[in-house]
Amino acid sequence: MGKIHELDTVLADQIAAGEVIERPASIVKELVENSLDAHSRRVDVIVENAGLDSIRVIDDGDGIEQDDVELAFQRHATSKIANRRDLFRVQTMGFRGEALPSIASVADVLMVTAQRDQPAGTQIHLRGGQVVDKKPAAARQGTDVQVRDLFFNTPARLKYLKSPHTELTRITDIINRLALANPAVAFSFTHNGKEVFRSAGNGNLQQVVAAIYGIAAGRKMLAISGQDDDFKVSGFVSLPELTRASRQYITITINHRYVRNFALTKAIIQGYESKLMVGRYPIAVINIDLDPVLVDVNVHPAKREVRLSKEDQLTKLIAATIRRRIATENLIPDVNPTGFGPSAADVAKLDQRLNEAAQTYQVSPTHPNEEAPASHAPASEESSGPASAEGSDSEVVAPVIIHQAAELASPAMQAFDRRYQNEDAVGPFGEPAPVAPAMRQVPRSSENLELDVHDKSDQQQKRFPDLQYIGQLQGTFLLAQAGDGLYIVDQHAAQERINYERFRKEIGQVSPDQQAFLVPLVLNYSTVDAMTINAHLDTLTSVGLNLEAFGQNSFILRSHPTWFKEGQEEDTAKEMIEWLIKDGKISVRDFRMKTAIMMSCKRAIKANHHLDSREARALLHRLSLCENPFNCPHGRPVTVHFNDQDLEKMFKRIQDSHVPFADEFDDHEF
Repeated sequence: MGKIHELDTVLADQIAAGEVIERPASIVKELVENSLDAHSRRVDVIVENAGLDSIRVIDDGDGIEQDDVELAFQRHATSKIANRRDLFRVQTMGFRGEALPSIASVADVLMVTAQRDQPAGTQIHLRGGQVVDKKPAAARQGTDVQVRDLFFNTPARLKYLKSPHTELTRITDIINRLALANPAVAFSFTHNGKEVFRSAGNGNLQQVVAAIYGIAAGRKMLAISGQDDDFKVSGFVSLPELTRASRQYITITINHRYVRNFALTKAIIQGYESKLMVGRYPIAVINIDLDPVLVDVNVHPAKREVRLSKEDQLTKLIAATIRRRIATENLIPDVNPTGFGPSAADVAKLDQRLNEAAQTYQVSPTHPNEEAPASHAPASEESSGPASAEGSDSEVVAPVIIHQAAELASPAMQAFDRRYQNEDAVGPFGEPAPVAPAMRQVPRSSENLELDVHDKSDQQQKRFPDLQYIGQLQGTFLLAQAGDGLYIVDQHAAQERINYERFRKEIGQVSPDQQAFLVPLVLNYSTVDAMTINAHLDTLTSVGLNLEAFGQNSFILRSHPTWFKEGQEEDTAKEMIEWLIKDGKISVRDFRMKTAIMMSCKRAIKANHHLDSREARALLHRLSLCENPFNCPHGRPVTVHFNDQDLEKMFKRIQDSHVPFADEFDDHEF
């Protein structure tokens, strides 16, 4: 008897499931994509315990015919392609016929589906790939799929799953991407009975961006549009001032299918040219419409990666489209209380557009399996501002709720302005109001340059020369001399190094001393980011940021460490939190090191800042006391050296000897 045999159908499906169904988020992705292929206009996702207990996806799509229900769970059974030609012109999310049989082979699946104008629907129950029950059922148009006991028959797969928090984050990210790719579809996502996300489904992509990343981010998005003979690019990109610490906020879709492609991501960043700081990335949602024959989606089990024809042409189009759009914007900060960005009239119009779907974003009591009402009544608003400070003498101030920019001129806001007219200006949503570059106040030497003076050891004197100050060049570089020549010192890099070694010690010894905000700072984040922050509150507390949950995706900060620079408290706190969001598992040691680097840069004197001789000499002396006076925390050199010989050669005071050449003619007369 031969050794080769055909595998059992269920075993073959379980093998396929190992490639297609990696985690609960994979099930959500496959089921929602099936709903989109069925022309659904509303998709509700309900999960329990991060999908480990139950995943339920309900849509109002076309439904499945009664005769096809059981066949849909057979391997390679699909209605989306019929021949080889269709395989290379795929226009649907799914096409392989692997998702449903793979899911059913490793879980308990219950499906109820019905089509329009049919007398009854169909219910089918499968467990471990075997049909348990099939019968007629009363159901509205669409499909309701519930997946329970995931990986019950493949327990080895369970140990590779991450924590419930991580799995829930993956599910949320998948739903966010699908909502951004399909703004005309209304999505809702509920976890353990609590609604996490809801989109309007009215086709307005900017509103979906605002629902995920916040209205403040939605206001700073620029619509882009460009096309050539083969491609059409559209979507939104953020202003250069709105950036994040990782590329994960860039969403690229091809024919409304979310994909990952390094070349396209790089093209988006190239479109900003030098307008982005190093290590910062924009928020972007870009869709590329093209002929399906130009893209091959059958190269990855989960269809996340694709191969593109004419990729170079497409990357140039994306970069040029973004470059042209940003070139039309005035990127110079306006000196007005409303902060950066568009005029008040533009803000008012944008507010109106962003608030059109505000009622849809409210949590609806309607059960996901019921028909949605024609409209939602506005949710009642409660006075849920930041709690007052502790103490019997604290005064409780009634919050002033602003829905549109036009309400800033209301009597209540005028009274608020009069009450706090002596405070520093703040922009919308608590952001610091910008200051024109020429008006920025640079701290003087009494704050930046004073440190205890210690005698240098003999070893340090050998490592770093005793510099004698000569003068300042262009308000940026210090000229100094020593016994071995000329030194040019970058004053910003020098003070970065000085500050870093100081803050590295101060932050390493976290002091309980805190400075209270006059008005508590409210920080808003997307659902995914809020989950990450909640999981790492202890790390933030260890460096002096005591965040309190304030609403679903918001946090309140009542005080900050005393070593925060005055006027930069909010920016510093936000940047520290962004590092935590980016790295996730960052250690306290690394977190403190990054914080010290960031603080050293923020508190260093900048270019074009003129120092008097006393300040310059103090800076050079403090630099000589550093453990490493040669590089700033980012690795840039602090100083360059021209020795005496270099200088004399530049001025031709030293020339190459002509003796060897003359020796050739010793015996000749001229």
